Amino acid sequence: MAVLLVLAAGNSASAQDDPPPGRFAAPSAEQEAVTPGVRLPATPAPSRFGAPDPDPAYGAFQRGLFLTARNLALPRAEDGDAAAQTLLAEIYARGLGVAVDFDEARKWYAQAARQGVPEAQLQMALTLLSEDEGSEEARSLMKAAADAGHGKAMFNHAQLLLSDRPGASGQRAAFDYFRRAAEAGIADAQYAMAQYYVQGTPPVFFDDAEARTWLEKAARQGFDSAQRELGLMLLEGTGGPRDREAGYLWTARAAHSGNVAAQAQIAKLLWTGIGVAPDDTQAAAWYVLARRAGLRDPVLEDFWLGLSPQTQQEAIGRANRLRAR
Repeated sequence: MAVLLVLAAGNSASAQDDPPPGRFAAPSAEQEAVTPGVRLPATPAPSRFGAPDPDPAYGAFQRGLFLTARNLALPRAEDGDAAAQTLLAEIYARGLGVAVDFDEARKWYAQAARQGVPEAQLQMALTLLSEDEGSEEARSLMKAAADAGHGKAMFNHAQLLLSDRPGASGQRAAFDYFRRAAEAGIADAQYAMAQYYVQGTPPVFFDDAEARTWLEKAARQGFDSAQRELGLMLLEGTGGPRDREAGYLWTARAAHSGNVAAQAQIAKLLWTGIGVAPDDTQAAAWYVLARRAGLRDPVLEDFWLGLSPQTQQEAIGRANRLRAR
């Protein structure tokens, strides 16, 4: 299983809201709701900031009144309120109503982390790891947040365990954290669970049906690799009944998300008419996209070379339109 420290996806609504890689992470999708111009924690989720109940600062934050939220939270944060400190940190980290200020964000996250707020512990751990991949303080903070039940922290702690303890020992230690993160709805962890069962990685045995269940959960959250692999399982009848139409549709979702392997796969499905009516031009269009991304398939190369120049030109035009979606 590949080991890469990544966060479960949680994109904000605009580029200016996202910190650059290696700094502070935006909240995950299940913690967010749409407010004009920005994605925000959905009511009632102030617990992400360490507060059990909504308060005026959080209420202003929820309504998009970020400067008001900052002004309400600041005196409380200075008095040691961990929830206000975490809220302030996120405002500065994401530049919500104020200029982005990572130093200020770090200061408040650090104070909240010392008080045991899991979100702050996660953010500080990620920051420390971006500065020193071997940071023991980062690992301690990540584990604390994971043991408190923070979904993304559980996933990242599991990844660290795999990295620090290669082999069966790390795989066994990471499994429970992956499982708990997956059950908390973290798509990356759901995909990781599927890989455990597909490969029969300790402490579990091969179980294609269980793998397919976890792949579907991740696929429904838009995880393109899970969509592609679920599509293959449905096409082949692995881990459950064969459903070629559904297999095609899941493969198409992954292809539209930019998954290059899925683009080549859907080209073959359209060429051969598996799960969908055959369409040589559309098949070629998808292969054009895959080729542009660097994928060359000998079988599809022969298919492409066998097309007429007119069909090839039409396919290139369709590929350009697919890319523009």
